[in-house]
Amino acid sequence: MAVLNVLWLWIALTCLIVSLTVMLLKWFQNFRRRVIVLYKIPGMETEFLFGNSRQMPDLSEAGLAWMRENTDKRPLISLGWMGPVIAMVNVVHPETVKVILKSSAPKSRNIYGLIQTWLGEGLLIANGDKWLRSRRLLTPAFHFDILKQYLIVKNRASDVLVQKLSGYAADGMVFEVFSDVCKFSLDVILQCAFSFKSDCQTVGSNHPYIQAVSDLGNLLADRFFKFWLYPDFIYYLTGNGRKWKRACDFVHSVAEKIIDDRRKKLAELEESGQPVKCKDFLGILLTAKDDTGTGLTSMEIRNEVDTFLFEGHDTTTSGTSWILALDDITWDDLSNMPYLTMVIKESLRINPPVPFIQRVTDEPLRLGGYDIPVGTNINIILYNVLNNSTVWDDSQEFRPERFSAENIDERDPFAFVPFSAGPRNCIGQNFAMNEMKTILARILRRFDLELDPNHKVARQLAAVLKSQNGIRMKVKVRKY
Repeated sequence: MAVLNVLWLWIALTCLIVSLTVMLLKWFQNFRRRVIVLYKIPGMETEFLFGNSRQMPDLSEAGLAWMRENTDKRPLISLGWMGPVIAMVNVVHPETVKVILKSSAPKSRNIYGLIQTWLGEGLLIANGDKWLRSRRLLTPAFHFDILKQYLIVKNRASDVLVQKLSGYAADGMVFEVFSDVCKFSLDVILQCAFSFKSDCQTVGSNHPYIQAVSDLGNLLADRFFKFWLYPDFIYYLTGNGRKWKRACDFVHSVAEKIIDDRRKKLAELEESGQPVKCKDFLGILLTAKDDTGTGLTSMEIRNEVDTFLFEGHDTTTSGTSWILALDDITWDDLSNMPYLTMVIKESLRINPPVPFIQRVTDEPLRLGGYDIPVGTNINIILYNVLNNSTVWDDSQEFRPERFSAENIDERDPFAFVPFSAGPRNCIGQNFAMNEMKTILARILRRFDLELDPNHKVARQLAAVLKSQNGIRMKVKVRKY
């Protein structure tokens, strides 16, 4: 009997080894076919085992310069390797970008898989029917008539920030722009999207949710260039992995508190017989139903709240802060709203809040004259598209006139994509633009701002493009 058991064990092990060998050979064969096709695409020299993952100088100004230099050499498309087996095709020109953004190509699981423990399968990450269902359910929250109602809230939040700036001006203080604008943007998204009032603009010097999101963004950027940390079971053994887990747990607790607070208020209204109005984002999440009459699960609701809490404050903070940091425009011109819009767009071009996004091909494509197989990771490097010197003359010069009506008509619409484009464009881009216009108009009508001459600003790549060392400014009340 013992001999028979040993025999069966050997048979089982042999079958397992044969099966694994066959699977490995099939994977290698498919990988080899893909590599033969992809190696026709121009790219940088690679390092053994590491590919191109260690070639970017840093995640600050030197890294951004390196990105622009590579785009100057390969202005349409290039091939990069994240380690020995993860190939990434980089598209940096409207001609190649539009092919991807106009298609139904799903989000890549490389970068988006890394943030799934944070944002879940919300609208940012979901693919296929799940994404389509969420998009249909959430679109009403960003209808033009709904956005108009938010102007009152945005002005009320602007009042708080303007009052703080008045205090800085009276005291002759130098203040840090990102910190104050971030609290303002968080206040706006909490009130507009979730009907949740907080004292985030006035309580404490650093809001814990903002700090947690900042930590998550920095950790994500660091992990992206360390492909050996992609598997969660390895990453969570590291100090950064444990820090990521703690930050995720905290932001989830914030989202759950917001949801629970709203559920209680809705229940109280129903019990009292009062009409329930659910036109904001969270109200729609809690009450919306698809064509089959099925609503969102508790986890789906939390995923969307996590997603929009992050996207609704961090990206607008980046966009607004970089505009305030401009030192080569005439502030008097900004009382003219069309010119202000041109300034905002030109600043978003030079400093796009989201530096890059990813897709994965679900069908064979032809990009820039090269064949792209199914299953290929595509990096749409928005920063490079918006700073591509073959698309934008003197791309590093600030010229708001690029966005005059006549210049826009002559340009490929996929040249300006800070909010992405196509069917998976940013659902909240009009909300973000309106918020930036509101706060900038309020600030610039009342104050003159100038950068602290003793502080050199350095940009940093993270989940959003932010300042490595803050943006320190002086503010004075304008004299008319």
